[in-house]
Amino acid sequence: MDMPPAGRAPADTGSVEAGHDPDLELVLRIGRGDRLACTQFVDRYLDRVQRLATRLTGNREDAEEAAQEVFIRVWQQAARWTPGNARFSTWLYRVTTNVCYDRLRRRREHEPMEAADHVSGGDSPERIADAAEREARVAAALEALPERQHAAIALCHYEGLSQREAAAALEVSEEALESLLARGRRALRRSLIGDAS
Repeated sequence: MDMPPAGRAPADTGSVEAGHDPDLELVLRIGRGDRLACTQFVDRYLDRVQRLATRLTGNREDAEEAAQEVFIRVWQQAARWTPGNARFSTWLYRVTTNVCYDRLRRRREHEPMEAADHVSGGDSPERIADAAEREARVAAALEALPERQHAAIALCHYEGLSQREAAAALEVSEEALESLLARGRRALRRSLIGDAS
């Protein structure tokens, strides 16, 4: 389920604090066909959507294609959005997760995730190599997790969503999210400790 039925907001999760959704004005303008609003929305969320998609799909090329698909859906579905209990960004994270799941299901072979490119320029070649190796091990361990555990960790730890927001994006209860996080963390620890020995 990517979008609530016309005239209704998502039923239960990601409640909007004090009735305020910071994206509502842009979404309403996008729904009326305002291309400038769509550009502004993409500028606001592109980095976050691509970062999450990279974490979930394991490579930047798939992440870029997934992000394009997500923003096309925003353009197509914004007119159907009705403000309610959830923020539009919660729906955006849900769509991103679903698009990535679909891509992963279609992809038969998993490629290792690319290491992040944020190592300091002042580091020695050995430190850069160690950091890249460590990041590659973590990325591979994340990719080996079941989809829901992987997504829960990516949303909470890498995207900084609250447990409530992440639960809404994954369409699970907060208790179920906590369980996904706990199981995912245990599996990561086992995998990374096993790699180190």
